[in-house]
Amino acid sequence: MSRVSRRRFLEDSLIAAAIAATWAPSRAESEGSLGRKVGPNERINIAVLGVHGRGLDHVRSFAKMKDVAVVAIVDPDSNCFEKAVKAVEELGEPTPKTVQDLRRILDDKDIDAVSIATPNHWHALAAIWAMQAGKDVYVEKPVSHNVLEGRRMVEAARKYKRICQTGTQIRSAVGSREAIKFIHEGGIGTVYLARGLCYKRRDSIGKLPDGPVPQGVDYDVWLGPAPKRPFNPNRFHYNWHWNWDYGNGDIGNQGIHQMDVARWALKKNKLPNSVISLGGRFGYEDDGQTPNTQLAFMDYGDAQLIFEVRGLPTPDLLGVKIGNIIYGSEGYVAFTSYSTAVVFDSKGQKVKEFNGGGDHYRNFIDAMRSRKESDLTADIEEGHLSSAMCHIANISYRLGSPQPFNPRTKAFGDDKEAYETIGRFEKHLAENGINLSEATYRLGPKLVLNPEKESFVGSAEANALLTREYRKPFVVPDKV
Repeated sequence: MSRVSRRRFLEDSLIAAAIAATWAPSRAESEGSLGRKVGPNERINIAVLGVHGRGLDHVRSFAKMKDVAVVAIVDPDSNCFEKAVKAVEELGEPTPKTVQDLRRILDDKDIDAVSIATPNHWHALAAIWAMQAGKDVYVEKPVSHNVLEGRRMVEAARKYKRICQTGTQIRSAVGSREAIKFIHEGGIGTVYLARGLCYKRRDSIGKLPDGPVPQGVDYDVWLGPAPKRPFNPNRFHYNWHWNWDYGNGDIGNQGIHQMDVARWALKKNKLPNSVISLGGRFGYEDDGQTPNTQLAFMDYGDAQLIFEVRGLPTPDLLGVKIGNIIYGSEGYVAFTSYSTAVVFDSKGQKVKEFNGGGDHYRNFIDAMRSRKESDLTADIEEGHLSSAMCHIANISYRLGSPQPFNPRTKAFGDDKEAYETIGRFEKHLAENGINLSEATYRLGPKLVLNPEKESFVGSAEANALLTREYRKPFVVPDKV
């Protein structure tokens, strides 16, 4: 037997200690524990993961419910605890415990559910671990950081018999639900195009140097599955959205809501036959990696989905800035807010309007009590498919190459809708001071998909981006 060097011995010991300190589901949990049985008169105990931004809304919304108790606040940045704890206490509720490492609460049998509002790169692993521990899950959009993660989340929910809600709250809005029903029942004839719009101003984040980790931040836990990198404020709170290691750009941030409505309107429960995307980061130079201007074109054979992201100042399109326009043979429907949709006939005359909000968090709690995934307005599989569509658009974009604005690309054949969209894209940039004769944009390849297998046909490069290399021990399993 060969001698083991002292350095190798120490390295192996440290690795073993790290793995031993890492939470892992017990045998019972890994075989599908049903978790604590909550009686009809008992309160549901919930932990909120990630409370710097969106998570505060989770805290307040659940804490207001008489049959729910927010018992734990979890965030790698302890500086976020005070505001979240205060939000609970102000409602007359007991002070929740605070934890930096989510693994420390997964074995708590008194916690029935977790509500996840972490950065995107943590969504899948946190959800899967929680479901393995017998807890139900509410997870923010996009549910995943890549396509395969989303499918694993669906598999985990089914295997462990968990209720798993996606944070696409438009699906609980009465106005939107009635408008979709109207479309599905033929209200605008045969639907041939669903357009998603994310015209949301995004300013430059500037350039900042790497620096020390702020006091009170467990940076290793914050990084989780992502690669080890030095700390940088432009890769931390909120600005992580614009870095590929943690976020998915605005198509996977704000845009996922509108992507979900577009797929919902088309009544498609699978990925498209093909995707092609183009765009760039225009108007400034900063530390952001993701495009602030992006177009994505998806083909379903009998219908098309076009998505537009604009981060520079822009007017609306048919009254919509952040929303959807669904086109049919007899008119169109403009979704002008999360809860309002207006119907127009083929001559552009207003015909009908739908209004009404909803309580997405309440829908999750009600489904927890009924134990019926069918009671969810946004089951995890819906979230997976819509998130995956954002991911495949980004894959095409990331595999693209710089192209001049002139001459015009021939990548879209005789697709009139595509060229009309590109024409408005060019006009928008010119109106924001972009010199198109000197500028370039990134044009991705047209990628063909096998919707059933949720993979690309004939592109090893694209298939490699369906997942990522995980930083141990924060690994999303190949099989749940």
